[in-house]
Formats: sequence, C-alpha cells, structure tokens
Amino acid sequence: MKGVILAGGLGSRLRPMTLVTNKHLLPVYDRPMVYYPIQTLLNAAIDEILIVTGGEHAGDFLKLLKNGKHLGIRHLEYTYQEGEGGIADALKLAEDFADGEKICVVLGDNIIEKNIRQAAAEFYVQPSGARVLLKEVPDPQRFGVIEFEGAPGDSPVKRILEKPSDPPSNYAVTGIYFFDETVFEIAKQQKPSDRGELEITDVNNAYLERGELRYNLLDGWWTDAGTIESLHRASNLVAEAGANRVDGAVKFEIGA
Repeated sequence: MKGVILAGGLGSRLRPMTLVTNKHLLPVYDRPMVYYPIQTLLNAAIDEILIVTGGEHAGDFLKLLKNGKHLGIRHLEYTYQEGEGGIADALKLAEDFADGEKICVVLGDNIIEKNIRQAAAEFYVQPSGARVLLKEVPDPQRFGVIEFEGAPGDSPVKRILEKPSDPPSNYAVTGIYFFDETVFEIAKQQKPSDRGELEITDVNNAYLERGELRYNLLDGWWTDAGTIESLHRASNLVAEAGANRVDGAVKFEIGA
C-alpha cells in the first residue's frame, strides 16, 4: 500500500503567514506540519509516499524533504495541483503513482495522537472498497458527518453529510482515507459541488452506495491545523503529548 499526502491549497485562513510559504510547512510546536502526516504513514509501515502540492511555494517541500531518506521514507515523489479543485480533484493526480495499488490518503494538516496501524491492517486484507477513520467531535458541522443506520459508532453507515447545519451524529470523517484502485475512476465521475470543488464526501458516498465503505474509530485525539485557532490547538496538543525522538529528525511517535 502506498501513501498520498494532500498538501496543496492557498491556506487563506492562515494569512498572512501563508503569503510566504505553504501552510503545510508552518510549524506545529517544534516541527513542520507536513512531518505529522508523514509519520502517520510511516507508523503504519507505508514508506512509499506522494506529496500533492500547489501554489507559489511548492518548491519549498523539496528544500525541506529532499528525497525523504533522512526521514525514513523509502520512495518519495511530488506532483503539482493547478488551482484549488478540491480534495477529490487533487487525488486524481495520484493515479500514476498508485499504479493499481491500494492507497492511504492523509490531508496534510491532519494531526493524530496515536496511529492508524489497525485500520491499515484491516484495509490491507479488505478485498475491495474504501475505509474511513471516524472521530467523535464537539463541532461536527465543520466536517463530513456520519449518519448511522443504528447506534452511533456501533452500526453500519447510512450516509455521509458534508458540513450539515443539523448533524445526525457527532462522528466526523477525519482526513485519513483508504481507497482501492477504483477511486480514480470514481473521482473522475464526480461533479463540482456548490463550492466549485470535487468533494471527497461524494467519493466516499459512492463507495457507500456500492456497499464497500468500512470504518474504524480513531483512538486518541485528532485535529486539523488549517485555521489560526486549530493550528494553536494542534501545537498545544503536541507539546502536551511530547515526542519520542529517535535521531532528532522526524522519527517519532506520539502516544505509541
């Protein structure tokens, strides 16, 4: 299984800081934001990684990450997204890299306390389809929200609603997804939403309609870092959790 980190966008909610660099290179506590999704993948034994980026500062990733060897990445590639077409649009750029294999997709501003090993192992033996990671949150209206067929968190998914004003549950879809090789064909079939973007929620719902969407509940805390408030919260969470350093670089695991 290969890993894809989506690290494009203009980072408009983090201006003026993002006028001079990509938001995924901003510091979260004591290291660049992009280090965290990299370690999420490495902790799940996924060491072939594609960085999807864009904007005026895409070249900064190469300065920081180089070929990834010093971080424990076996193979690192980069690709460039023109404009802001949404998560599903960025995902389409990973088709050649995936080369028919399953992929784990992590949004570049998502930071977790623990790891995704169990979900990765279960998806590895899942014959086909997709798997998402869910987390109960106090503000579900900010995210894609799960409506369950029965008891929340303990029954199949009925549907996923994108940023609903009246959420049917408090379970949000985190920015970590597992997809089989059909995800690229599904993404190509999607139509832009009212925001003018191809929504990852529509991709996940397409798998759900096929009866091929599974989920895991994410252990430990989870946050994005895409706003001033969430960036501050992420830094505080990481600082409080501490880090288990191996060589002073990225090789760490928070809450192993």
